[in-house]
Amino acid sequence: MQKVIFLLLFITVLISCKNESNSADNNSIYISFDSSLGDDNLQGRLLLMFSNNDEKEPRFQINDGLQTQLIFGMNVDIFKPKESQLFDQNAFGYPVSSIKDIKPGIYYVQALLHVYEDFQLSTGHTVKLPMDNGEGQQWNLSPGNLYSKPIKIEVTNEGIKDLEIVMTEKIEPLEEPKDTEWIKHVKMKSEKLSSFWGRDIFLGAHVLLPKDFEKHPEAKYPIMIFHGHFPSDFGGFRTTPPDPNLEPDFAERFNVKGYNIIQQQEAYDFYKRWNEPDFPRFIIIEIQHPTPYYDDSYAVNSASQGPYGDAITYELIPFIEEKFRGLGEGWARFLYGGSTGGWEALAVQVMYPEEYNGCFAACPDPIDFRAYCLNNIYEDKNAYYYESDFNTIEIPAKRYYLGQISSTVKRANHFELVLGDHSRSGQQWDIWEATYSPQGEDGYPQRIWDKMTGEINSEVAKYWKENYDLRYILERDWDKLGEKLRGKIHIYCGDMDNYYLNNAVYLMEDFLESTTNPYYEGEVDYGDRAEHCWNGDQENPNYISRLRYNSMYVPKIMERIAKTAPKDADLMSWRYK
Repeated sequence: MQKVIFLLLFITVLISCKNESNSADNNSIYISFDSSLGDDNLQGRLLLMFSNNDEKEPRFQINDGLQTQLIFGMNVDIFKPKESQLFDQNAFGYPVSSIKDIKPGIYYVQALLHVYEDFQLSTGHTVKLPMDNGEGQQWNLSPGNLYSKPIKIEVTNEGIKDLEIVMTEKIEPLEEPKDTEWIKHVKMKSEKLSSFWGRDIFLGAHVLLPKDFEKHPEAKYPIMIFHGHFPSDFGGFRTTPPDPNLEPDFAERFNVKGYNIIQQQEAYDFYKRWNEPDFPRFIIIEIQHPTPYYDDSYAVNSASQGPYGDAITYELIPFIEEKFRGLGEGWARFLYGGSTGGWEALAVQVMYPEEYNGCFAACPDPIDFRAYCLNNIYEDKNAYYYESDFNTIEIPAKRYYLGQISSTVKRANHFELVLGDHSRSGQQWDIWEATYSPQGEDGYPQRIWDKMTGEINSEVAKYWKENYDLRYILERDWDKLGEKLRGKIHIYCGDMDNYYLNNAVYLMEDFLESTTNPYYEGEVDYGDRAEHCWNGDQENPNYISRLRYNSMYVPKIMERIAKTAPKDADLMSWRYK
């Protein structure tokens, strides 16, 4: 009798588990788009988002931080108007990996299609990627992407049943910035890039002209190139005082009230310095070079992104110099920037040593892959976990100046995997991969590590080392590069950089300070307890100095020009009052 009772209880548990599993697996979510948005078949990354608050649309509440809302992603290859797409229940999600694991509650739900296009590469591959549409590769803002209005639903223990979502909205094209007296906008077709991508590819730039540019047609100017993320227009330059009616905001990052007013004041102060009688007359440019992988190309040649380094250095820069009377010689070109722009400034200087006369690289992305943030890609086996026989600890990805952790390498990469596979997320770890990796047989970048498990591919790491590890390249080739780079390298980083970028700077400094024949004659400096974006200013807080890139290196640039300009160089036409 006891055996019979036990058997009945066992069968009841099995049935209960089976029913519970079925209810979890019975999620049925159908997504379509209205034919008013177009009658073409579409393809891309279909994203489904859940938020437990209605402060703003779910698409604006997604990030890799602690406060992110929920997102799930899947590829769609053929998406026809009015035809419902069953959202795959196996679609990977972040920070909850499966729709089946969403906690019961009230949610606001939104769908978005990040549209892909076909690219016929010169390598013979066909790849599906999101074309930048003037927004700088922002999936939630990209013109042409479809999305639904948020709807309120209840998720129960039974899951989500027969939910139908119709995407009725399309993100509109962006308005082009307009020229002013001071700021001009240029765009040119790059023959090098167009050949690689199999379609017309354009490079752009925002150009800040010097005082009295039109009044001095005889003047030719040095050029300062400000590298960084996609700029919608030239930033940090304002011809009027701060708006007196501007409501002060609060910058949580800096714990500063009224940061919007501070930004306007700094922009106006720069305008006034730009016009001072003793300020050197330069041209400053900010380059627009988004790719289908990110908001910029990292300004170097790349197997999967094409010859952006050559296109910028040999096509765009000469084009701007000719149009705006640049001096057009390497001694009169200077590079600067922070974070992505810091890496670019240093990388471009290293890879085109005679085309530029100095770089000022602030808080650069990893410049030594032995300190790829907190990974050593040459020795570590796994990027997500510290190795141990009996314990597992995830490797941090982001901290604050007192050491508090807000994200890990695993979580940041899983977030990217939801937004897009094949390095198509448009985010930070994927663009490093798209830039540094060899091209795979499928035409996409080879993974430096398995995106799900974190297992590092040592062969890909070797390729990275030989082609993009800046410290290694300098050490390997110092006998050829040293004389060309003497006095040109300046690196700055906070010693509590949020992304641990100071670790690679320490390793670079060790090499640079050991150089002989010649000694590098540059500068490496650190900000005490300074977070990301510290750029060498030991007197002002980070939230101020980060707004002064365009003028803070000018004295060092002038010293460099005086020391290195050729004997017959034009040092006078651009020094008018």
